[in-house]
Amino acid sequence: MKHTFLTLIAAFLLGVAYTNAQNRKLMVHAVAFYNLENLFDIQHDEGKNDYDFLPNGSYHWDENKYQKKLENMARALCDLGTDKLPYGASIIGVSEVENDNALNDLMAQPCMQERGYQFVHFEGPDKRGVDCALIYNPKAFKVEKAFHKLYVYENGDTTHATRPFLCVQGKLAGDNLTVVVCHWPSRGVEGTFRDWGGKQVRALTDSIRMADPSQHIVVMGDMNDDPDNTSMAKFLGAKRKMKEVEEGDFYNPWWDILRSKGQGTLSYQGGWNLFDQIVCSRNMLDLKGNKEYKELTLYDYHIFKRDYLLQSEGKYKGTPKRTTSGGVWQIGYSDHLPTVTYLVKAM
Repeated sequence: MKHTFLTLIAAFLLGVAYTNAQNRKLMVHAVAFYNLENLFDIQHDEGKNDYDFLPNGSYHWDENKYQKKLENMARALCDLGTDKLPYGASIIGVSEVENDNALNDLMAQPCMQERGYQFVHFEGPDKRGVDCALIYNPKAFKVEKAFHKLYVYENGDTTHATRPFLCVQGKLAGDNLTVVVCHWPSRGVEGTFRDWGGKQVRALTDSIRMADPSQHIVVMGDMNDDPDNTSMAKFLGAKRKMKEVEEGDFYNPWWDILRSKGQGTLSYQGGWNLFDQIVCSRNMLDLKGNKEYKELTLYDYHIFKRDYLLQSEGKYKGTPKRTTSGGVWQIGYSDHLPTVTYLVKAM
């Protein structure tokens, strides 16, 4: 979906008004996702296996490293969306965040404070203590309801637990918007476990849509699967082509980014995967190509890249610059790159 962005004429709060050839103004919002790769504070959370991220743990995670991690994460988060919009992203889903304390410290970083970012987070049952959260600018996104839904092991397993699905509902550009933030089971387990994630999120979004057809639904997260894996393509119903998207399905623009362009968000054994996806419900698509944009509509998308996010030399040059690698602190950012979508609506 190649577009040339419109001419900037004015800024209103966090949305940006543009004009097109028909002299119509459009409100534009960036919606992003970023896996923060182990944003842990330096205190132990009771009942959680966070011992590696303590001063005496394997990573020797101390105040200096923690503060540098916060600084790096804030830099990347504040840059999201600035390719198109001077005010950055209105909504950012994140994963691998330990707790409210780490999120409060992140919000206290200067650029995050300047934007006025706030967050939604619920403590989940993950054994390591990492959760999903939603960061948002209240001037743009008005949160009305938030909850999380537990991931269920369909084989009856009660000894393990993983990240719940975070659901936040509110208004963006005056439209009803539901955002579901996910971090599906890792590749350390077979694909069936992620298929269950896709099936359960689809059941959740189906119930939301049936209760309120006006909801525009965005599902985002680190799916630990590529767009063409069955968890996304079959069980969630995230389609490669807009014309394939039926009621209840989603459009997945990252499928072509990975398979046609060979671009991804994380590198493994010399190849790219694209686990960090943002998919949109059918009512967010310009299916007729008439560009009326009467409601929130997917307009553009890209993998967010900056030189500071990438290794600049060595064997892994050009791949994400991690916080740690092989147990060695790299003063980096994350093993994932962020993804960004742009939504427009006629004013």
